[in-house]
This record gives sequence, structure tokens and C-alpha cells, in this order.
Amino acid sequence: MLRRLALLLLCLPSLAIPALAQGPTAEWQAYEEALARGTRHAELWQLGWSGVYAGSLVLNAWQASEASDDEDRFDARVGVVKSTLALGGLLLGRQPHPAAYRQLQQGERDIERARRLLQAVAEEERRRRSWQARLGSLAVNTAAGLVIGVGDDRPEDGVLNFATGLLVSELELRTQPGQALAAVNRFQPTRLSLGDLYLEGEVALLVGPHRLGVALRY
Repeated sequence: MLRRLALLLLCLPSLAIPALAQGPTAEWQAYEEALARGTRHAELWQLGWSGVYAGSLVLNAWQASEASDDEDRFDARVGVVKSTLALGGLLLGRQPHPAAYRQLQQGERDIERARRLLQAVAEEERRRRSWQARLGSLAVNTAAGLVIGVGDDRPEDGVLNFATGLLVSELELRTQPGQALAAVNRFQPTRLSLGDLYLEGEVALLVGPHRLGVALRY
């Protein structure tokens, strides 16, 4: 059975007694706020990057037929493929935060369910930042660079296209929401001893508008 003890250092001493009972509530609010911020971030991220790739697709499609230079038209056709793949990836692989936040709002305030939900979102955030998540971008940009550098006999332009594509993909990856990971990582393993009594649990720093404290759960 999970128990909690909140040790709070308050800026306003008169608030000390009611604040001691806010361990589970404070934890729930922290998780709820993390998913709410993640949802807002995810929506802005989705809208922003969709606009970037959609704009790139339109521009490349126009240049593929209207550019005066043969090399520019060739590069634009490659750009059309890359922008289409990137836009499709965004539309198919949406961020998990909005769905998780809606699920959190349903039903009773079950702190264990909230933890499991936040852990699942945090795992997805980790997966989206892992080196495996970069393999798709690496493959697409390598293929594009080879098509230009080898297929069109312009190695310098191929290298530039490859490097630019990887840079944009890395920016997309690094600007993804990470609020769930931050919320989960607030609690760190700890081991406390009180004489012959040993407690193993987790500790987190709680920061509020009028208080600063430490929460222990064991």
C-alpha cells in the first residue's frame, strides 16, 4: 500500500496545517498540469510543423515545374517527395498528449491510473527522442542526397541536401513535447533511515506559489 508524507517549508506559516494533507492532490494536479501543458505544446507543434512541411511541399511543387534552371527543378522534385513523407509522418504519428489528457479527465481521480497514464506518455516521449526515431529521417535524407549527388552528378549539392534535411528533422524531434518526462522525473528513488527503521520510496521537490517543500512516497 502506497503512503505519502509531505514535508513542507512554507512561506506563509498559517498555511502549514492544511498543506500537509495535499500530497495526493498536489501529485494529481502536477500530472494533470503536465498533460495539459503537453497538449497545448503538442497542438502548437503539430500545427507549426505541418505548416512548415505543407509550405515546403507547395513551394517545391511550384519550382518542380516553373523553375528556370534544370538543377533547381530536379532538386524541387526531390523536395516534393521529402516534404510529402514528412507531412504524412506528422499526420499519422500524432503526439499522445491530447488523447491522454482527455482520458485523464474521464472518471474519478484515481492517482494510480494517473501515474500509469503519465508513464505511458513519458515512454512515448522517450521513444520519439531515441536514436531509433532518427533512422527514418536518416534513410530518407541519405536517399535524397544520393539521388542528387550521384544520380544527378552533383556531390556537393547532395551533401548539402542531406545535411539540411537532417538538421530540419533534428529540430522537429527536439521541439516535441516533453512535459510527461519532466513530471515523472520529479520523483527520484530514495532510502531513508530513522534509527532501526528503513524506508525505501521516492522523493520529489514540490514548488507552489506560496510554498516550497519535499514530498515522500513509500
